[in-house]
Amino acid sequence: MDNSTWVANYTGQLDFILVGFFSQSKHPALLCVVIFVIFLMALSGNSILILLIHSNAHLQTPMYFFISQLSLMDVMYISVTVPKMLMDQVMGVNEISASECGIQMFLYLTLVGSEFFLLAAMAYDRYVAICHPLRYSILMNHRVCHLLVSGCWFLGSVDGFMLTPVTMTFPFCRSREIHHFFCEVPAVMKLSCSDTSLYETLMYLCCVLMLLIPVTVISSSYLFILLTIHRMNSAEGRKKAFTTCSSHMTVVILFFGAAVYTYMLPSSYHTPEKDMLVSVFYTILTPVLNPLIYSLRNKDVTGALKKMLNMGSVTIL
Repeated sequence: MDNSTWVANYTGQLDFILVGFFSQSKHPALLCVVIFVIFLMALSGNSILILLIHSNAHLQTPMYFFISQLSLMDVMYISVTVPKMLMDQVMGVNEISASECGIQMFLYLTLVGSEFFLLAAMAYDRYVAICHPLRYSILMNHRVCHLLVSGCWFLGSVDGFMLTPVTMTFPFCRSREIHHFFCEVPAVMKLSCSDTSLYETLMYLCCVLMLLIPVTVISSSYLFILLTIHRMNSAEGRKKAFTTCSSHMTVVILFFGAAVYTYMLPSSYHTPEKDMLVSVFYTILTPVLNPLIYSLRNKDVTGALKKMLNMGSVTIL
């Protein structure tokens, strides 16, 4: 390697190459079409859910306010990674500049962190609704809901501001190939030619903290919810509570399970192929599943959707 190339690599001025998973597919064009369809489904599903919640008076409650925020995060979440990946495949270009990589990493970390805390806020909302129904309107008023959501976005951005600058200032003097379809921290760190063991330990502790706080809130909330449901005399009340909570727990397990694998398991458990597969699951598939989980099992949402469709058909006629 000549002197100028080494300096360029060391200072991070050269573009990175996103290897992605299209190169490993026997039918990359078909895979591209499938991912594009999934992307459109995620955008349309979450956008419709946001529109329904904000346009229907019956859905103007704290629970649906949090669901609309989750849908907003999912729309932003999938938009950070998938359009770039699809455009690269169509254009035959798979490079990303250091600045673009840093922006993508920051947005991704911010949205992941925000969603962790939002899921905790949603669990707390269900706890108050089921365990303290008479005080629900006071404890979860408009101001409290907005403060909780603002706190989620703030704590998520703290994660992005902490990890992104440190990761992107490491010297990259190895291969420029990122064995991933976007700039995820562990994949980028593998390109560094310096000792990153201390940073990886600190990142692990940071991720434990980012997961521990929401998991503690969620676990405590659902423990009290289960105890309250157990004491309920009404079978209909128990069924409604279980239905509401099971939807949320499904999303929690899907999202947190993938995050634990990515950021908390030792590197010996990781391979580029496994990492990309897990990332596809929670960056592409989860945003599609969330609106389905919260709408198909929810009579209020399906009722609002039918009402909107009926109004649309009447307007057309």
